[in-house]
Amino acid sequence: MLALHSSAQRGQGNYGWLEARYSFSFASWYDPRFMGVSHLRVINEDKVRPLTGFATHSHSNMEILTYVLAGEVSHKDSMGNTTKISAGEFQLMSAGKGVSHSEMNSHPTQTLHLMQIWLVPAEQNTEPRYQQMQFADSQQLALIASPIEQEGSMHIKQDAAIYRLKFNQGEKISLPIDRQYGYFHLIEGQGVINDVGLTTGDALISKDELALHFTALSNGQALWFDLS
Repeated sequence: MLALHSSAQRGQGNYGWLEARYSFSFASWYDPRFMGVSHLRVINEDKVRPLTGFATHSHSNMEILTYVLAGEVSHKDSMGNTTKISAGEFQLMSAGKGVSHSEMNSHPTQTLHLMQIWLVPAEQNTEPRYQQMQFADSQQLALIASPIEQEGSMHIKQDAAIYRLKFNQGEKISLPIDRQYGYFHLIEGQGVINDVGLTTGDALISKDELALHFTALSNGQALWFDLS
């Protein structure tokens, strides 16, 4: 089964300091058709104005993955981490039994552009954990997070594998399928999966598919979630 989740179906919010696009119901935007896929609950695309950001707040029992597309995040948390996450880097915070953090755009002029992704963990109330990694742009298909930290990936506390695709026009990529569900989010560019055309902001939901092949019609990047 394949189902297109088009960019036009995403929600949006404009809070002055933040412009957001919501793939699944979040904050004040609610659509019962889009509540997540398997353990995947949030995919937000955020643009944060200079010298603003997410002030200190708390989470528990959520795997929170951040991918910085442009700009730099100033991160501080209750685990004692104070760091910067630059464009191209990923941050994975396992909130576990509870963690407080802030994510700010400290740059005086540059807008921060990021993807924020949440997955429900397999086990509740574990010890919080912080991870941060960068993957080479030369990797066409990079494994970002997995349950056993294979291939140098970060560890996610759920039976899920998350990949980043970086592609050039004309390239063909077979998506890894080891689980029942899949979610492909096209961050930028154009392409086709099997017979389904996608453009920037579109996504494709899959279930019980044996083979998925992406053909790039432009340069760009995407995220692929292989979900149990």
